[in-house]
Amino acid sequence: MTLTSSPVELSLEPIDNAVLAAVCGPLDEHLRRIETAFAVSVRRRAAQFRLAGGERAVLAARKAIERLRALAGDGRRDIDERDIDLLLAELKRPLNEATDEDDAAVKTRLDAEFAALEAAAGAIALKVRRADLTARTPTQLAYLQNIREHDITFGVGPAGTGKTYLAVACAVDAFERDLIKRIVLVRPAVEAGERLGFLPGDLIQKVDPYLRPLYDALFDLMGFEKTTKLMERGTIEVAPLAFMRGRTLNGAFIILDEAQNTTPEQMKMFLTRIGFGTKTVVTGDPTQIDLQKNQKSGLIDAQHVLGDVPGIAFTRFTAADVVRHPLVQKIVTAYERQAGRDNS
Repeated sequence: MTLTSSPVELSLEPIDNAVLAAVCGPLDEHLRRIETAFAVSVRRRAAQFRLAGGERAVLAARKAIERLRALAGDGRRDIDERDIDLLLAELKRPLNEATDEDDAAVKTRLDAEFAALEAAAGAIALKVRRADLTARTPTQLAYLQNIREHDITFGVGPAGTGKTYLAVACAVDAFERDLIKRIVLVRPAVEAGERLGFLPGDLIQKVDPYLRPLYDALFDLMGFEKTTKLMERGTIEVAPLAFMRGRTLNGAFIILDEAQNTTPEQMKMFLTRIGFGTKTVVTGDPTQIDLQKNQKSGLIDAQHVLGDVPGIAFTRFTAADVVRHPLVQKIVTAYERQAGRDNS
């Protein structure tokens, strides 16, 4: 990579040792992660940083350090590996999309995009346990805005893009603000290519394995004890898709997860359950359909049938929006590339 002729200087002063330790990590591990991610050189003396590398890479590295400083707050908050992974994924995505632009154009666009995301972090503040939860890509920002502004929102795209987690966060936020009276979690009980056989227990126990990702998000965003109490009261309800027929749900926030495994008939049945004061979010990944080969996916069908219906929003995620472990984005991209070869 061509180095910039003049390394960029960055100062975080005034800053105390606790905050500096949180920003840099043990033995400057966070800085080493930034160097590897953007192929830059980061040198530090106390709170003075010197960055060298390609112009756009240095810009992203500088943003990473500034964002770590914001995350660290007063030094009481630890910055863990997940924080670093999410931050680097967020900053690398626009760089990967900017390969055909010159450095000046990239700098202008990245500055504008990062500023928009930072502004959105304050504009869309979700009332959940994780104070740092915010949109990390423009698509996630559009998704949150669509959920706020529409009664029915579809989140369509690959794993790791935050579709389900952000939907649950919006449901918790709406409940904490007393905008809805209950949260309803719905998922089709379709086995992912495996025969699990007879499942013992009552209805909740039978569908628990299928709803585990939704539970995990609730525990993270609302706390285990509170989530458990609300489930015992029925305020948070587990509703297998097959048991939704004939119901009308008012004043609820409904999430249909793994919607790619619904049939068109099931999707129509589900969407016609909504009542007054209800928000619905439908999430799914069309590349991971577990239906029988002769069955059509209700999620794919809904995109064609409902694409131009006012009041219904579609947010389409891509591999560029993946905010999990860095390898997840590479895996999704590799499969998308192979699918393109198979279809050509």
